[in-house]
Amino acid sequence: MRIGLIADTHIPEACERLPQAVFEAFREVDLVMHAGDVYVNRVIDELAAIAPVLVAIGNGDEGSEYHRHRLEPDARVRETHLLEIEGLRVGLAHELPTPDETPGPAFINAMERHFGGPVDILIQGHSHVEGTRRFGATLVINPGSATLPHNLEDRPGTVGILEIHPGGRFSVEIIDLARFCPET
Repeated sequence: MRIGLIADTHIPEACERLPQAVFEAFREVDLVMHAGDVYVNRVIDELAAIAPVLVAIGNGDEGSEYHRHRLEPDARVRETHLLEIEGLRVGLAHELPTPDETPGPAFINAMERHFGGPVDILIQGHSHVEGTRRFGATLVINPGSATLPHNLEDRPGTVGILEIHPGGRFSVEIIDLARFCPET
């Protein structure tokens, strides 16, 4: 299974539409997992033209005095999602407190609360900083932001591809969307 990972698109505030490079990077994915801060439902529908989509609601998706957008109810959007693929427990959330940010049992407690226990792979966003980190048996993947990488504008962002193979083997790649942009 090939899964496109995306987070923190912040549309229409970051830009009017998803960059075309996202669609090119996600060619032939079987599923898209968006780790929140989508802002408008049309982004989910645009991604659904590629493959089925699951979305974890982000802090900016709920509307507040700081975030003027609010996602409309949609069956694809939940606080978190848990999938079992090839024997791996794969969780999707906007943000869980990782041990490098919050010492103590907060990470384990959050996985218990949201997923009923530890997951093998956790996809999350929020920071706009791409990367992978292992905490115990859990690999945390942050695809970064496709539209506001490192909270900066006017440069291509990042997405991820998670491939899960038979027997529970997997690989992950963080993709710099600049590789799909014409040289200027």
